[in-house]
Amino acid sequence: MSALSALPFLKPPHLRSPRSSPRGQRRHTLPASEFRCLSPEDAISVFEIEREAFISVSGDCPLHLDEIRHFLNLCPELSLGWFEEGRLVAFIIGSLWDQDRLSQEALTLHKPQGTAVHIHVLAVHRTFRQQGKGSILMWRYLQYLRCLPFARRALLMCEDFLVPFYQKCGFKALGPCEVTVGELAFIEMQHSVRGHAFMRRNSGC
Repeated sequence: MSALSALPFLKPPHLRSPRSSPRGQRRHTLPASEFRCLSPEDAISVFEIEREAFISVSGDCPLHLDEIRHFLNLCPELSLGWFEEGRLVAFIIGSLWDQDRLSQEALTLHKPQGTAVHIHVLAVHRTFRQQGKGSILMWRYLQYLRCLPFARRALLMCEDFLVPFYQKCGFKALGPCEVTVGELAFIEMQHSVRGHAFMRRNSGC
């Protein structure tokens, strides 16, 4: 069984139980809330959310549109989107990395033999911020990574003001990151996803 089909919040639509609807009422064709891996077709929606979230704060986006398409073509299984009635409201995009710490190359490369998941970006649509959606999405993403046999840890880099948020998500600071973007400096953070054999045995992963 694949990791995707093992997790209820990532089950393909054709495997989900049909929802009943009262007689005489029209059935909704889209689930109220859905979590699934992203596809290249989602790239524009992803970029619109990311651009609005980051440009005003940092002056640049972690991933440009061509880079989003690049990662969603190479490793869509390392992404996760939160959809409300078919509309993307929050997302995470990741790729694999094969070194202990992130370097400048990690911004654009996917290393298929790597065991570290580099989380490039987490963003929430402006209408849905301040509702805890970022924390919920990260929690679900980390649960998902624990069902991927090759994943051992998650890495990310963030600005100082975001460190408390990621610490609440269970990440630990590793110190200053080697990577810089223009004048921006970052803290590198890590979350272990190894050592969860019991969870894998009991989740169908």
